[in-house]
Amino acid sequence: MKILVNDGISQSGIDALEKKGFEVLNVTVAQNQLENYINEQNIDGIIVGNNTQVRQELMEACPSLKLIGSAGTDIDNIDIDYAEDNGLIVINTPKASSSAVAELVFAHLFGMVRFLHSSNREMPLEGDSRFNDLKKAYSKGVELRGKTIGIIGFGKVGQEVAKIAIGLGMNVIATDTEIVSAPITLEFFNGQKSTFIIETVNKEDVLKEADFITLHIPEQEDYIITEAEIEKMKDGVGIINTSIGGVLHEVDLVKAIETGKVQFAGLDVFETEPTPAVQLLMNPEISLTPHIGGASKEAQDRIGVELANQIIKLLKD
Repeated sequence: MKILVNDGISQSGIDALEKKGFEVLNVTVAQNQLENYINEQNIDGIIVGNNTQVRQELMEACPSLKLIGSAGTDIDNIDIDYAEDNGLIVINTPKASSSAVAELVFAHLFGMVRFLHSSNREMPLEGDSRFNDLKKAYSKGVELRGKTIGIIGFGKVGQEVAKIAIGLGMNVIATDTEIVSAPITLEFFNGQKSTFIIETVNKEDVLKEADFITLHIPEQEDYIITEAEIEKMKDGVGIINTSIGGVLHEVDLVKAIETGKVQFAGLDVFETEPTPAVQLLMNPEISLTPHIGGASKEAQDRIGVELANQIIKLLKD
């Protein structure tokens, strides 16, 4: 059986597949050449990331396809309903990258509360001439310990965020449309464990009570955070989005930053990827990363192995 890895996976994932007898084609085929390549090579399964679209037209034109794998959590580039209705298997790895995304949330948070996102812009330009002024400006940071973090979306990633927050001594409140409660288990270096049960609350409570709000939700039909929701938040709130673009109204966010309602924001995803709005990129109160939430070395290794194991089980065993 042949597996096309069009956007790349870890070598450990490739090795696991080849050990079980799969022929792995680790090449990048342009979108407009994908149909011909799959048919010429008689591909059984394709693994894609964010760069490759697997739409109905491609599936219709490629009868050899049996499986489509997404290297991560995002599957909005795959026409899932059509695939499942026509007997194609769609797999992804929602758990494999959850720790990496959660750590990025706190990379943004730590940077923002101590103004690193701003000072790292100013120090190279004026650190030698305005050192004391910058020291005064950036000496009003706060600590995360004792603050309340509000988690909107309490799935795998949201729960990983809760683990880190609890370890930091933060108060955790979460909301989810389906999850009522979840056990949060902290594992320590010496093998000991401690479990906390977090019961979710309604979204309104999260908006009103949280010092920082972080989003961990799938693609939505409409925004879930707009001016109306921001008005219910605390003055000086911090907002982080590492989930998906289009759930946070970016124009409303910028307006709220300009009025001081929102003190700062951390964004890893954007409505108009791969060309984020200039007003976001140039805003000194926004901490920015280019959609790298699940892109740690460790996460990519876990993704590759997990995909390989699923493919082996579904197509070989």
